[in-house]
Amino acid sequence: NGSSAFVTVYVSPQPVEATDDAFWDQFWADTATSVQDVFALVPAAEIRAVREESPSNLATLCYKAVEKLVQGAESGCHTEKERQIVLNCCRLLTRILPYIFEDPDWRGFFWSTVPGAGRGGGDEDDENARPLAESLLLAVADLLFCPDFTVQSHRRSTVDTAEDIHSIDSCEYIWEAGVGFAHSPQPNYIHDLNRTELLKLLLTCFSEAMYLPPSSDSSNTNPWVQFFCSTENRHALPLFTSLLNVVCAYDPVGYGIPYNHLLFSDYREPLVEEAAQVLIVTLDYDSSTSSSPTVDGTTTGTAMDDVDPPGPDNLFVNYLSRIHREEDFQFILKGVARLLSNPLVQTYLPNSAKKIQFHQELLVLFWKLCDFNKKFLFFVLKSSDVLDILVPILYFLNDARADQSRVGLMHIGVFILLLLSGERNFGVRLNKPYSVRVPMDIPVFTGTHADLLIIVFHKIITSGHQRLQPLFDCLLTIVVNVSPYLKSLSMVAANKLLHLLEAFSTTWFLFSAVQNHHLVFFLLEVFNNIIQYQFDGNSNLVYAVIRKRNVFHQLANLPTDSQAIQKGLQRKKKAPEPISRTNSQDGVSMEGSRPAAPAEPGTLKTSLVATPGIDKLTEKSQVSEDGTMRSLEPESSQPSPEGNPPSAGSDGEPWSGEASQPRRDRRRLSSTSSVGQWTPTPDWVMSWKSKLPLQTIMRLLQVLVPQVEKICIDKGLTDESEILKFLQHGTLVGLLPVPHPILIRKYQANSGTAMWFRTYMWGVIYLRNVDPPIWYDTDVKLFEIQRV
Repeated sequence: NGSSAFVTVYVSPQPVEATDDAFWDQFWADTATSVQDVFALVPAAEIRAVREESPSNLATLCYKAVEKLVQGAESGCHTEKERQIVLNCCRLLTRILPYIFEDPDWRGFFWSTVPGAGRGGGDEDDENARPLAESLLLAVADLLFCPDFTVQSHRRSTVDTAEDIHSIDSCEYIWEAGVGFAHSPQPNYIHDLNRTELLKLLLTCFSEAMYLPPSSDSSNTNPWVQFFCSTENRHALPLFTSLLNVVCAYDPVGYGIPYNHLLFSDYREPLVEEAAQVLIVTLDYDSSTSSSPTVDGTTTGTAMDDVDPPGPDNLFVNYLSRIHREEDFQFILKGVARLLSNPLVQTYLPNSAKKIQFHQELLVLFWKLCDFNKKFLFFVLKSSDVLDILVPILYFLNDARADQSRVGLMHIGVFILLLLSGERNFGVRLNKPYSVRVPMDIPVFTGTHADLLIIVFHKIITSGHQRLQPLFDCLLTIVVNVSPYLKSLSMVAANKLLHLLEAFSTTWFLFSAVQNHHLVFFLLEVFNNIIQYQFDGNSNLVYAVIRKRNVFHQLANLPTDSQAIQKGLQRKKKAPEPISRTNSQDGVSMEGSRPAAPAEPGTLKTSLVATPGIDKLTEKSQVSEDGTMRSLEPESSQPSPEGNPPSAGSDGEPWSGEASQPRRDRRRLSSTSSVGQWTPTPDWVMSWKSKLPLQTIMRLLQVLVPQVEKICIDKGLTDESEILKFLQHGTLVGLLPVPHPILIRKYQANSGTAMWFRTYMWGVIYLRNVDPPIWYDTDVKLFEIQRV
């Protein structure tokens, strides 16, 4: 059987001839293997030993296995025996490829043409001069549309008239109805299993990326993905469509009947997971280095726009960016929202639906859709359907905030919200009342989706773990971006915002790191936007500002002399908590919720590269009177080179994130706030203190505080409701400074985030593929595997 044959390959110092079919056939002739068996029968140590001791035998084995796949693809796999051989070759290659990739000397092997690989006779045409990798990828693509093996045959007759695999139009064999295809084929679990095995091999081919260290040069494209997604692959369009439709059409509830999954085994789920993983890997494309792949085409009769510009060479990215029909967008959005909400449904109807585990892959897919297809982004924001994506993301963020192994999930959730918050419609949608009541470990409140967002962000900042600190800028940028559109904050959310200001404006926090004061600037901008543009409905926030007025007065009078700075820093030693949790009346958490738990000891996680600072992640846009945005040119004061402590003057613009780079090195466990030997100076404090935007709030306090105090004295009031009633009817028209223009910080594509997504995505795929453990214990270089 395959195992003893492997031992022979290993033991035999003599090369076994490629023509010795009887010997090589032992590897794939076995009838009852599963991929798990192959992993058990062929141990890592033996593969490495063959690689070192008998390299020519390993080369022949790979070549023969690919040859069998090519033969299977050409014959159309009509017999059970042929199908078995194809599946066994698939499993064997899935087992061996990672050991080829981990050795730099072998990495080019699949891209070389095998000498004398012709099939003898006059068969030596260019077809045989293809690199092994190309033959392998084209064979897998053909096999994914092989009638009676991976797709339903359209013929109903004997083998003689079986469809010729080369003449079929695979667009008629798309796996599932949805984008660009209306017919939903009869489910066939054998086809699902076969597709899953082939996709697993495909993913393993693409995983060469895991064996290269992260580089700032994101142009190094993955040759496997590049070839597979090129015009060389005649199945690119039907396969892209099949993968997308299989994922978006999946309903884990089990044909819509609750608890049905308990009765029937679900063969679709492994296929959906595999499809989602292959899809996001093929879409790993750095849009910042190229012309944007979004196309503004006219609506034609097809699912994709047929207009110039042609977009990127990667056809999967190209097709994704050209989807434009409303019904296709609706299908994709409904599907992704249904799957993202699945873990939430679990909480109020336990076990009613199968719990899916691939929400991280779905978030990457949603990110790619919004990033590569602006029409999709606008469609998402056009109705309140965007809230069906927002609520699950807030649920994941809140649930993962204490878990060190889920830092990546926290980042992608925040990145998606940052991308959405750059559009005015997102802020407007947040005003919809929140009534879903998903059990979450947050205070009970009555209000809108904006309140939910603020309360969850407050929870992350005050009770998340230390390594989330680099995300604070992003979280507050999102709140700034939506603030001009928030019609009415609840008292709970208003208090949370003021609690954050209180925590971030303590002297020890302001003086202990070079960029901490940015957080105060963000919060002041939130208050200014709401007071200037949404004063009327926001009496709760105005009341909270009046109650906490001393925080604003303390900021205005922040001491700047050396002695005061030292004194502020002394206080830090006594209060090492990043943010005090006192003075935040949390109230009772929602019924049925569980507190966010840290990772179980020993949980595996993968390291991530640093994310760019907020100034690199976003670009400023100004909103004009008519609601259109125009990009603002970056200020002339360029941030100083990363890592060098800025001079007193260069930090005046509060958003330049300079010197925040080294802190973002995720590999250091503690988030140290000292960058080199930076120390705060009076000049430095003055440079930003003078720019604190306090005028609007000071004017508001100047006008309203005496009036509120007078009411309290006259009526002997201690009752909030009377004061709120007064504030609701109050007005500041003509009393406030001229409203400032609304500034939005829109996400901008950059190679730093492209690299972050690559490491995050492969880390997720590495950790999720445990049965069989495809990459476990191989020498991956893209990230480190760590135990919590």
